[in-house]
Amino acid sequence: MHTRFITDSLTYTGDFLRSHWIYNTYGLLGDAAVAFEGACNVNLSEMVDLADVHAQASIYSEHMLHFIVEHFHTPLEIMVLRQRLLTAQIRDLLEASGIQNIQRQGDDLYDGAYKLSVSIATLSPVSGVMHFGINISSHNTPVPTRALSDYGLAPETFARQVLETYAAELHNIQAATCKVRSVA
Repeated sequence: MHTRFITDSLTYTGDFLRSHWIYNTYGLLGDAAVAFEGACNVNLSEMVDLADVHAQASIYSEHMLHFIVEHFHTPLEIMVLRQRLLTAQIRDLLEASGIQNIQRQGDDLYDGAYKLSVSIATLSPVSGVMHFGINISSHNTPVPTRALSDYGLAPETFARQVLETYAAELHNIQAATCKVRSVA
């Protein structure tokens, strides 16, 4: 699993959620995850989540920490499970940072009635891809939100912890599949 924190600020519009975006943009071939800061502005025409499309719920944040992940040879159910794993790991890292009462509801994180994140997982023709975004700023969001700035967390430091934790967990899962024998 290749990982990289991208220092350039990028606006996420939904168009990075495609096969080989990480490889074509950053040269990381194979399963990879990148993180970067930037705005989030996903119009309904770019939405992958059909429930959000039907609800006419576009996504907007002035400043968000984004994670784009791509796994090859991955069915949708496994990609959604990895998305939930990433979400749970981020919740755990927030708790380890001293932030209490963060709840995971599916692939989203909440602090009471305040939403912290957005996330989606889907398939491309050759891979599973996901986006996970967590607010850095909660200013001008379309729903009540909390953000990393509300908790005093540095986005780059947090992003690097997330990438390291996710890659280590996947490595550990792979090792677990290799150390067992079959039963008949």
